[in-house]
Amino acid sequence: MAVLENIEPKSVMRFFEEICSIPHGSYHTDKIADYLVDFASKRGLECTRDASNNVIIKKGASNCDSTTPVILQGHTDMVCEKEDDSTIDFLNDGLKLIVDGDVVRADKTTLGADDGIAVAMILALLDSDLYVHPPIEAVFTTDEEVGMLGAAALDCSDLKSKYLINLDSEDEGHILASCAGGVRAHVKKDFKITSQTGVLAELRVSGLLGGHSGQEIDKGRANADVLLARVLYELSETKYSIASMSGGTKDNAIPRNAAALLMFANKDAFLKASKVLSTTLNKIKTEYMHTDKDICIDLAIKSEESTEKAISPEDSLKLSKLIYSLPNGVMAMSHAIDGLVETSLNLGILEVKDGELQLVYALRSSVESAMDSLFDRIVCIADAFGATVSSHGRYQPMEYRVDSALRKVMMDIYQEMYGEEMVVDAIHAGVECGIFAGKIAGLDAVSIGPNLRDIHTPNETMEIESVVRTWKYVLSVLDFMG
Repeated sequence: MAVLENIEPKSVMRFFEEICSIPHGSYHTDKIADYLVDFASKRGLECTRDASNNVIIKKGASNCDSTTPVILQGHTDMVCEKEDDSTIDFLNDGLKLIVDGDVVRADKTTLGADDGIAVAMILALLDSDLYVHPPIEAVFTTDEEVGMLGAAALDCSDLKSKYLINLDSEDEGHILASCAGGVRAHVKKDFKITSQTGVLAELRVSGLLGGHSGQEIDKGRANADVLLARVLYELSETKYSIASMSGGTKDNAIPRNAAALLMFANKDAFLKASKVLSTTLNKIKTEYMHTDKDICIDLAIKSEESTEKAISPEDSLKLSKLIYSLPNGVMAMSHAIDGLVETSLNLGILEVKDGELQLVYALRSSVESAMDSLFDRIVCIADAFGATVSSHGRYQPMEYRVDSALRKVMMDIYQEMYGEEMVVDAIHAGVECGIFAGKIAGLDAVSIGPNLRDIHTPNETMEIESVVRTWKYVLSVLDFMG
């Protein structure tokens, strides 16, 4: 017997359990795409699949005469995380589901309700002729969890709707009305390296909290890469040479640790640097005492006599000045929505290897022109230091629409059903709505969803009664639109 067989809403839970039985981690969505195509074929529904495994299924109006279609959208990939003692093979095994009181979870793995429950709701709607709804354009995208790659690759020219309901939110009673766009800026510069002999030491920044570079950029937390550059600038009088540097592994995370291997001419130069560092560390600890109270910055000898290839002291100073000169953190707050970061950037990855400096910044803004201006500023500063800048991974923002007809209808229906007002959200992070808004002129888009907790971790849960309410709510919205 299926684990969720007797759990309401039964049609939604049946499809959710089927989805969970199919391996569908990011970059591995072939099987779930096969499943969706087979689903459509068995029901005689129009279906297309592209090279990225995005699937679009279309269904005509049901029990109404509406000719105005609506897009229902969710993503098919899931984050695959497991406990150390889990034996699951995410490439070949389905998930083991557990009903735990009022929630559904998986056994020692992520549940993938982000965004499997969206896919299940859409399939339950497509599967039935009992409900009232306008023409449906069901859009199932891939690889959302690794950069919204499917949505970025999708050809939207065959989509006719100007209304999109994304089902990838995790808080019932909230409606997402705006999200940030983004672009990655990749700064590069080559420095000459020569063999140098002296004291080899490691400068290490650690103990920082870090966090998501969009949703937590407003917390004022220290960035380990930026702190490392600051300390190097403060130590410039000691005439060190940089052998290597590293900090951060993901451009969308605030780095918690960073390190540099430095060559000093002699022990006296190292001791002078240590003294300067002590003063600098006290200043930094005071500045960040409320956000990163456990900051640790160490300078330790690794070898009292070593020969390494390193960048000259003069160029090492230029390198630290370049990083220290580039902006980082919150650039502007929104004038439209109180408390929302409008524009920011985060130095997520820093590397110096064999004389080559590489910096990767994640830029975000809910105003596209502001994001473009910030990118141009990076180019100007980098150019002044002889560095080059390239961009990749661009995605559009979903700018806040004061006159959103879709949002008004959905908020009115929620108020009527549950007697309380929906919370209108705007986030300083990217969601697929923004990509679709950039591809479909005049698109009116929102995002909603049931209560999901601890997503992207083995503790992920899905609240059953919240799914029931969200399902009824979606049906009521579609009934009204029909």
